[in-house]
Amino acid sequence: MSGLVFLIPIALMMGAMGLAGFLWAVRSGQFDDPDGAAARILISPDEPLPDRKQVE
Repeated sequence: MSGLVFLIPIALMMGAMGLAGFLWAVRSGQFDDPDGAAARILISPDEPLPDRKQVE
């Protein structure tokens, strides 16, 4: 029972640190473009991107 006196506050502090880290990541824009990385994997690096002058 005396072990819980130490373990419960440690667990609460670790949970608060995890929540603070998640909120920091959301505010700093880490989750702004979740679909961008999925689309970037489809672009082949072997093929150069077309020039803007040729497209227009």
